[in-house]
Amino acid sequence: MKHEDVSLSEVHGTVETNIKGGFWKRLFAFMGPAYLVSIGYMDPGNWATDLAGGSRFGYALLWVLLMSNLIALLLQSLSARLGVVAQRDLAQASRELYPGPVNMFLYILAEIAIAACDLAEVLGMAIGLQLLFGLPLVWGVSISILDAFLLLFLMNLGIRKLEVFILGLIGVIGGAFLVQMILAKPDLGQVASGFITLSIPNAEALFIAIGIIGATVMPHNLYLHSALVQTRKVERTDQGIRRAIRYNIIDSVIALNLALFVNSAILILAAAVFFKNGYNGVSEIQDAHRLLEPLLGKSYAPVLFAVCLLYTSDAADDM
Repeated sequence: MKHEDVSLSEVHGTVETNIKGGFWKRLFAFMGPAYLVSIGYMDPGNWATDLAGGSRFGYALLWVLLMSNLIALLLQSLSARLGVVAQRDLAQASRELYPGPVNMFLYILAEIAIAACDLAEVLGMAIGLQLLFGLPLVWGVSISILDAFLLLFLMNLGIRKLEVFILGLIGVIGGAFLVQMILAKPDLGQVASGFITLSIPNAEALFIAIGIIGATVMPHNLYLHSALVQTRKVERTDQGIRRAIRYNIIDSVIALNLALFVNSAILILAAAVFFKNGYNGVSEIQDAHRLLEPLLGKSYAPVLFAVCLLYTSDAADDM
């Protein structure tokens, strides 16, 4: 295969996976690509739908998040298989298998999706900076441009450095939301019921549920995952390929469940704080930030919320 024909040629096959050791050591060699993908499942677009769903319908739409996550896991696993087995990312496979007009249509859709996602992430970072430091949105948008240079810098250091950076951001986000959930004291019985009771309260809830699915299952993650798994150097034997598929699926399960936790935490926070206190119209991030301190009684609660937004937007913008 020619150098220019491979995905992410600068880091293609740069991570050694044929190492001695037990299960966990081998798994660690494969862990990383799914975490870079998972950040796309918790970007500011998800925040808006989760806040709206939780503040208006309590815990009733948690099952939609769970179903969306299962759909995403299926699609990401298939995407990883494509990259490992065929050594092609989804864009390359489409170019080789579809006629020109179809590829042009797919390209236009991909560009529209990229622009829409980048817009949400840039604005999310700008809003996060405004909530934390009072910066005007224009300045926040300008600062977010530096993320592109950060991505290039980390890629030059190696894909593992980028993976560690993103994983660190996810850890901070998860920890901050865990603290906020402890402060909110949600009804665990209702939380469990929300995950297992498959019901849509009304037409407005159906609209929000569709938004949750659309914000969770995004096609650009499929293109990205099928390319990122090729950063691993896989032994091209039946046994080596099967092992790579197995470890990549495990990686996807762990990473996407972390994304499910974050999305669920946003919805649960909105249900336990806003819905419970009669604030049923909270769907704007700024409104949620403003109401957290008086409703939770903790001055650091809105700070944690803004940090989560900033870090999520930063990580998603990098990807």
